[in-house]
Amino acid sequence: MKKRKILMIVLAAVFAVSAGMLIYELSQYRKGQEIYTEAEELVDLPNFEEIEHPDVSADSEETQETQETPVYIDPYAEQLKNMDFSALREVNPEVLGWILIPGTVVSYPFLQTDNNSYYLTHTWKTWTSIVGSIFLEYQNRSDFSDFNTVIYGHNMNNGSMFGTLKKYKSQSYWRSHPTVYITDNSGSRAYKIFAAYEVSTIGSTYQIGFPSEQSRQDFLNFCMDQSVISTGVVPTVNDHIITLSTCTGRGHATRWVVQAVLKSTAASDQAEPALPEPPTSQPQEPDASVLTPDSSAAGSTSAEETAPEQPTADTSATPENGTGEALLEGNSGTETPNP
Repeated sequence: MKKRKILMIVLAAVFAVSAGMLIYELSQYRKGQEIYTEAEELVDLPNFEEIEHPDVSADSEETQETQETPVYIDPYAEQLKNMDFSALREVNPEVLGWILIPGTVVSYPFLQTDNNSYYLTHTWKTWTSIVGSIFLEYQNRSDFSDFNTVIYGHNMNNGSMFGTLKKYKSQSYWRSHPTVYITDNSGSRAYKIFAAYEVSTIGSTYQIGFPSEQSRQDFLNFCMDQSVISTGVVPTVNDHIITLSTCTGRGHATRWVVQAVLKSTAASDQAEPALPEPPTSQPQEPDASVLTPDSSAAGSTSAEETAPEQPTADTSATPENGTGEALLEGNSGTETPNP
């Protein structure tokens, strides 16, 4: 009888702790949603409900047969280009701009600081929160002029932040959401998604420094070979890539990434000047102990995010995941965070 009473007390304690964690997480989700809704209001985010999504399955041959092709004006970029971030920057000057994937919950301000750890646990208002922020690899240039720019975000259980990126395992999901928009002081740019895959934290996905044109081509070949979707979008060494990275929810060994390309306006046969190389050190992964709760705990958020370690121009380094897991990892000539 005494043993049974002790067991009942232990079970009650476990239940109370689990319930407390769940309540805490739900309150964090709610506060996070309020904080990012406030950001939308401050920038007067356009209403995109009446815009039709692009049909990426349209017959390309029919387009080729058309003798006169009308000038296409991207309706999303057109509405986004005049966004004003001054109100956000009055609160936090590290706000760089806005990231949007139409038809998904990915619509957030993105930031950059001097490390890959701070924004794993802080919102754009610098408030401590498990939802964190969307942020750039600290060794990337803030103007997206690097060949590969890495952007980190948590994989939250409620689907917020980068929690929906895992849906790009589906070809049909990509067809419905093929474009990532980056808007900053220079305007709005449309990046076409070309790859989505799970990658080892020691892979080359997170590489930032590229010493030659061949090294950029090797990088592109690796990304295309790893992709679980076939998009028909083929980037070149003259283009600019963004790598959206989040954790998988299965530990720190791998990350889930979605990559998109901004096509260059330069002629394909025109030699591109060598891009200045960023530091060859690798990004520093954030300490997983300060990240969101471990997904193994009852009611924990699968908010994983880590910046992968970036390899030097000739080496590869690996990132780590967060969620408690480092979301980002990889070879990039910099160290990656552990979101």
